[in-house]
Amino acid sequence: MVDKILLHGAHFFGKHGVSAAERRVGGRYVVDIEVAYDLTRAAQSDDLAQTISYSKVYDATRALVEGKSFRLIEALAEALAQTLLARFPADAVLVRVKKEPPPTAGIIDYAGVEIVRVRRKPQRKTQNVKREASSL
Repeated sequence: MVDKILLHGAHFFGKHGVSAAERRVGGRYVVDIEVAYDLTRAAQSDDLAQTISYSKVYDATRALVEGKSFRLIEALAEALAQTLLARFPADAVLVRVKKEPPPTAGIIDYAGVEIVRVRRKPQRKTQNVKREASSL
């Protein structure tokens, strides 16, 4: 089982869309974030310094959704995932972006995307040293 920090149903007004009109007028976006992170130390210590602050995750999400403009919600979701992995020591993030309502001829509650990004483990330096030594 993986521990997670959850933010579900964060509502924002953003200027994203394929058409210039969508980007000019803007619309409502709902974002869900799941941050995979071992919460054992925070749970045992009751210390905010031992976890990832959901308030800071929200602030980073809001800054991106409201502060930048993307043509595709796929690009917005990717930017959110990469920003969260860069700023926080998360093992992985799930980002769900919903556009409410999407600009379609039909009646749809939302159109959305969901992506999962996992932090890549850095290659161990000892492996590089062994490879270099074997090539001598």
